[in-house]
Amino acid sequence: MSNVDEILPPHRLALGAATASYQIEGGVAEDARGPSIWDTFTRQDGAVRDGSDGSDACDSYHRVDDDVALTAGLGLDWYRFSIAWPRVQPSGRGAVEPGGLDYYDRLVDGLLAAGVNPTATFYHWDLPQPLEDAGGWPERATAEAFVDYAVAVHERLGDRVRLWATHNEPWCAAYLGYSAGVHAPGRREGAAGHRAVHHLLLAHGWASQALPDSANTGIVLNLAPIRAEPGTPAEVGDGVDALRNRIWLGPLAHGVYDDGVLAVAPELTSPDLVRDGDLETVRGSAAWLGVNYYTPVRPGVLGPDATAAHPEQAAYPGVPGDLDLVVRDPRTDIGWEVDATGLEEVLRTTQERVGLPMVVTENGAAYADPIGPDGMVDDEDRIAYLRDHLAAADRVRADRVDLRGWFVWTLLDNFEWAEGYTKKFGLVHVDRSTAELRRTPKASYHWLREQAAVRRLPATP
Repeated sequence: MSNVDEILPPHRLALGAATASYQIEGGVAEDARGPSIWDTFTRQDGAVRDGSDGSDACDSYHRVDDDVALTAGLGLDWYRFSIAWPRVQPSGRGAVEPGGLDYYDRLVDGLLAAGVNPTATFYHWDLPQPLEDAGGWPERATAEAFVDYAVAVHERLGDRVRLWATHNEPWCAAYLGYSAGVHAPGRREGAAGHRAVHHLLLAHGWASQALPDSANTGIVLNLAPIRAEPGTPAEVGDGVDALRNRIWLGPLAHGVYDDGVLAVAPELTSPDLVRDGDLETVRGSAAWLGVNYYTPVRPGVLGPDATAAHPEQAAYPGVPGDLDLVVRDPRTDIGWEVDATGLEEVLRTTQERVGLPMVVTENGAAYADPIGPDGMVDDEDRIAYLRDHLAAADRVRADRVDLRGWFVWTLLDNFEWAEGYTKKFGLVHVDRSTAELRRTPKASYHWLREQAAVRRLPATP
């Protein structure tokens, strides 16, 4: 048994790149893989901006060697990927499909042979459709099924993968999927998001107990600094912080939903939902914490002349008032405010709240990335974004915040969920007009490779 200090030593900041199964793999009909909620959701009219889906994505399922070589070429310490639950258990339960796990064997073995550490996330939103048909994450049975799935994956890969996360951004799975309906499964059921939160946390806690190396198991949250606009009632800002941040951190650190959380999510007071022993199971169940950061969240109140609400407004059910989310310039191509000080703020605040070793498991930016006449992509705007945020990570470490790693989102231009292929976050351009989905490293790829090389050099005496 190892621990986080051995795997991610505190004396240096490890660098990595992150991906997710449905966004890059393709091969949705390969090796008996079953349908996921994203396969179903993308068939709904208007669900995805460009009408696309992840059926081919970046075809990493068939190009695993190419993508391992691109990762190794960066000279990074880590590659973060996720497992597609429908590849392992096509129905979400029962027998394991060995062909699906063979793919992850090839990926892990290739990374290790190339000198890159693999870290895996069990769940990055591709729930098997049969489990959703039975109620999905608002049902306790989904958490029970998750534990069996996680154990099966770990039995196959745990001898080589030493760092695990149970969930990626469960806030999105719960509130974008079950409250706002802008992500799969597309349900707009308000408080169902609160029920999903509890079962996602319970699944994490149970799985951590069941895995033999729970000392290496964490969870990845998309935490955010909450910066309420002037004039916004205090209860609005507190409610947004409650549902974005404290609803996860309170149970993980202290085994409680605090009073502010319960004020906006009274469903969590129900003994039928939160049963005896549940929160004790969650408390202390994370050995490390992944923090995904892109932009601050600025809650405000819609004025009388407002014509439209932010598309994620419904992702905060129970927050009082006519909530809107304000975005300031400068913005990325996806419309998110650029502010590296937000990364500093959220890391410092989270250190105070939970005191766990942390990894920035996703940090990156979408830009239009036009291809130059020489066929190259000179993405200086992305380099500036990454440079500023890496500097922010260095600053908090200098102030003794326990940050162990910083991972870029993402290796490849990919299927970006409800945005389809319209938004590009990758260090590598993927040419979807070519049959082979030609990969071309961008300027940011070469910049990150230089950063990794410099940081590997021994200190000058």
